[in-house]
Amino acid sequence: MTEPVKGPASYFPSIEKKYGRPIAEWKTLVRASPLTKHMELVGWLKTEHGMGHGHANALVAHTLAEEAEGERA
Repeated sequence: MTEPVKGPASYFPSIEKKYGRPIAEWKTLVRASPLTKHMELVGWLKTEHGMGHGHANALVAHTLAEEAEGERA
């Protein structure tokens, strides 16, 4: 039996369903943005893409955590 998905990734199925793009595409958009700070990116997703705060926050948190993990590798 697999563990249920926890944390920011638990929002991914509803983000894909509600906003019509795969998570990989959203992450590419976040990474391509000239913005770098968490709340700036959250605000941008909300303003430019109509994303709700919880979804934007989860997506940014997960994407930035991956970026930080890559820097440590």
